[in-house]
Amino acid sequence: MSKLIPWYLQPWFRITLGIVVLILLGGAVGGIYLTQQSPPQPIQFPHNFHVGAGIPCLYCHPGAQWGESAGLPSSSLCWGCHQQVAKTKTSPELQKLAQYVERGEEIPWVPVFIQPDFVHFNHRAHVAAGVACETCHGDMKKMTVAQPIPRQNMGWCLNCHSKQPKEKWARLSDCSLCHY
Repeated sequence: MSKLIPWYLQPWFRITLGIVVLILLGGAVGGIYLTQQSPPQPIQFPHNFHVGAGIPCLYCHPGAQWGESAGLPSSSLCWGCHQQVAKTKTSPELQKLAQYVERGEEIPWVPVFIQPDFVHFNHRAHVAAGVACETCHGDMKKMTVAQPIPRQNMGWCLNCHSKQPKEKWARLSDCSLCHY
């Protein structure tokens, strides 16, 4: 009398399970890859060139000093400098800027650093506390294209908050500070 092999030891089950695991792993790796890439922008903006030229972050992102959101530069802000730059007439990317200005349209920038809906990050509070932009956004002098920080999560934020003086720690570790 032959023994029956349990279903979970059958070759067809093992092959099917292996295929399912490979599909799930591939989806997870692909999802992680896609969420860590910078979205395509309407105009290529070389952060390393602009920061290297000495333009401070707050010039293009003034909202960081006065509000919760840093904001993205308006076409008129960009044009204020680029209308005086000779390369504007020959650069295809800067010609795109000129077209937005001529049409009276804002540049439809795609945000790179996006917090989940349940997190409220206040730029103004961090700027007022003297936190350098590079602390959260990385060294833009080394980035042609702004790249999201891969592990910008609650543990990452709390790690920085925990380094603050003890008298500030109670307030900085209060959940309602960021989750309201």
